[in-house]
Amino acid sequence: MASFPLRILLFFAAASGLWAASGDHGGLIPYLFALVGILLAAKVGGEVFERLGLPAVLGELLTGMILGNLHLAGIDWAEPLKQMRAMEAIAEVGVILLLFEVGLESHMRDLLAVGSSAMLVAALGVVMPIGLGYGVSAFFLNDAAWYVHLFVGATLAATSVGITARVLRDLKKMDTKEAKIILGAAVVDDVLGLVILAIVTGLVSSIGAGGEATIAAGPLLFIIGKAVAFLAGAIIVGRFVHVRLVRVGSRFRVPGMALVIAITHCFTLAALAAVMGLDPIVGAFAAGLVLEESDYEEFHRRGSLTVEELVRPLSTLLIPVFFVSMGLKVDFAAFASWKVIAFAAALTVAAIAGKQVCALGVLEKGLNRGVVGIGMIPRGEVGLIFTGIGASLVVFQRPILSAETVSALVVMVVLTTVMTPPLLKIFFARGAR
Repeated sequence: MASFPLRILLFFAAASGLWAASGDHGGLIPYLFALVGILLAAKVGGEVFERLGLPAVLGELLTGMILGNLHLAGIDWAEPLKQMRAMEAIAEVGVILLLFEVGLESHMRDLLAVGSSAMLVAALGVVMPIGLGYGVSAFFLNDAAWYVHLFVGATLAATSVGITARVLRDLKKMDTKEAKIILGAAVVDDVLGLVILAIVTGLVSSIGAGGEATIAAGPLLFIIGKAVAFLAGAIIVGRFVHVRLVRVGSRFRVPGMALVIAITHCFTLAALAAVMGLDPIVGAFAAGLVLEESDYEEFHRRGSLTVEELVRPLSTLLIPVFFVSMGLKVDFAAFASWKVIAFAAALTVAAIAGKQVCALGVLEKGLNRGVVGIGMIPRGEVGLIFTGIGASLVVFQRPILSAETVSALVVMVVLTTVMTPPLLKIFFARGAR
């Protein structure tokens, strides 16, 4: 039987043949082959990284990076993937489901219950990386507009609560005080990050619509108020509407009603966020945040799975498309420039240093502050989402994040995610500082 690496090579050879064969046909066939290739390649990449003890999301990202740069080796069959609008749409739905799942794991009661240390850690973990990221971007991209630097800083503010939780679980440290502070702060960090993302995207959209690279205090306050008002409305009104929709839906006897209610709740708030000029993922996160599993008690009595279990098959299918599509945007040729390499290295240093300031927010004595700082480092899927949004936002007919900037940010995300597991293990072993 062929070894695992050989099977990977055989798979890519087969995928190349299928894609080439589909090129002579119109309609749906090329898209079907493309989706088959992306899904299987993503799972192969994820499996490799899982076997290495690393998050599967990095394998999916690396798969996209390989596919997107095959042309450097004279293989160009994957190039059409970069222009396929259908794949972009699937990736966008995938990232909406991803943020919905993050919201499902971040209950409102958990947000309200976080202690002062977690809140302060989260605040420092947002403010400092934004400032450092802005400075690094302004230094390396000195001819770029201020909103480019602001978006780079906002991307550095992200924290992947999912990856951190997994590492803590693997280390059997979930019951420690440090872990509770990290996870509480990471959840608050996500909320603050999404508010900032909503404000920044609103600013960029206003600039793009008005044709001005500056914005007055009045419009700025309006955008901030709109972002905060949407989140508050989505949480309060969204909760009210959702509970009543579940009650009505529980009277239906058709199968799958619980999933339909949850998904329509997610998609509706995502669409409303877009209508308000915010990114759809803000609405998707709010949808998951207000959804409580106890709302679906009547469905559970009939043997229905939990909402997370119902959504998981959809997210398992669609989310990898997003990470592969993000990898497709990375240009290896960009790293032929020392400036891009230095930019990626500086962003990584800023990303790490910005989160180490979080340790100052731990108010309790006797705790391992180093662990808290390290636990906030990984950007993971959240950093990739911010990067993807920046690559898609257009001002004056140009994306606000260039291919070189996207590549540098992806490197930062990968490095901060890979280094966290071993560093957490080391710092937990060192004890309190």
